[in-house]
Amino acid sequence: MRGSSRLPDGTRVLDAIGIGVLTKTYPPGKIREVLATTKKASQRQRALPAHVTVYYVLALTLCMHMGSQEVLRWLLQGIGWLLHPQEMKAASKSGITQARQRLGWEPLQRLYQEVVQPIAQTETRGAWYRRWRLVTLDGSTLEVADTPENEQAWGRPGASRGAAANPMLRFVALLENGTHVFFASEVGGYGSAEVRLAQPVLKSLQPGMLCLADREFLGYRLWQLACAQGADLLWRAKKNLRLECVQRLPDGSYLSELYPSAKDRRRKSHGLRVRVIEYRLHGVANSEAFYRLLTTILDPEHAPAQEMAALYHERWEIETTLSEFKVRLRGARMVLRSKTPDLVRQEFYGFLLTHFAIRGLMHEAALGADEDPDRLSFVHAVRVIRRHVQDFAISPQRRTSRIASSRVAGNPANSSQQQPWSSRPAWSEA
Repeated sequence: MRGSSRLPDGTRVLDAIGIGVLTKTYPPGKIREVLATTKKASQRQRALPAHVTVYYVLALTLCMHMGSQEVLRWLLQGIGWLLHPQEMKAASKSGITQARQRLGWEPLQRLYQEVVQPIAQTETRGAWYRRWRLVTLDGSTLEVADTPENEQAWGRPGASRGAAANPMLRFVALLENGTHVFFASEVGGYGSAEVRLAQPVLKSLQPGMLCLADREFLGYRLWQLACAQGADLLWRAKKNLRLECVQRLPDGSYLSELYPSAKDRRRKSHGLRVRVIEYRLHGVANSEAFYRLLTTILDPEHAPAQEMAALYHERWEIETTLSEFKVRLRGARMVLRSKTPDLVRQEFYGFLLTHFAIRGLMHEAALGADEDPDRLSFVHAVRVIRRHVQDFAISPQRRTSRIASSRVAGNPANSSQQQPWSSRPAWSEA
């Protein structure tokens, strides 16, 4: 959803996040540290040193509409403070490709793993349910350049007549709902099962999180893995999943057991205690009639069934963010430009890093104005940053005075204004 290009106090998002967004989030020192760790630092003087190539990959994700050499010229005009005079050279198209190949995808992945994390603070609006930080698990796909190497590595989906026009990669990610930050991700081929890709992603869950997920992820092994991280879960279950009522609770929900197999169910062995919430939506267009949710929060006083039913639909925050990622940032009907699998991975992590940089600065601007980050326009932010990459010549540490330094004290759990179900759907027990 597109929001206003101004904060409530009149500050333009342009002023709040235009200058140095990439270098502020990923300072040169951190880039060099990651390059050293992954053994990808430049060993000799080149037209495109490794640390500049990292920024170049990020710039590519901001400028999908521009050619590779044009992006490089555009970038070099703005990052002179990063370079020695002899480094200010525009490489040829083949030189750019060679620089990206030397860099590889590992430094981008390492940078993502070390820097990208949940960033919501206690005063971040829309980020919390009571004491829990809201996160969502889901997957999606991205089209990549149509080359034999990419098709072999990633696979190509079928179509009504033959096959699709481009190969596709598949990825699964965890989203921090309130800030729209993808803080964990795993990528694989189009034929990869999302359940398999979710396994390493779920290891990024932490105590104090409440993870939402749709029914295709619900299974004994994934549930057990997610619980082992200390997080709480609220996942939708399929209609045909057998869940016997062990104890009916005052709010209409009931306790049950999730078993790894039918044999274990008969023997009542290895069961995981869950709470089941069943409800129907009335008067909501295009909604399914019946919903069944499973949660690890067993006490209805801590999370009443009606609130949980309304809360589950916060899962759609990830669909909005995927639209930002795939349409607003990448560009509608655009495919990843990389022609080899390794460079596709590099570009994929470049998109994740750029998206985090944008969302991080938007979150900071929203905090300064005591505003919900959802109220700011991601589209406007991307346009601003594209215009201001050349302003890297101004020190990236220069900050706008318009970002308020004050922080609102208190726990979001104690504020009724921050409950995420303000537009609660009609609800009833099934």
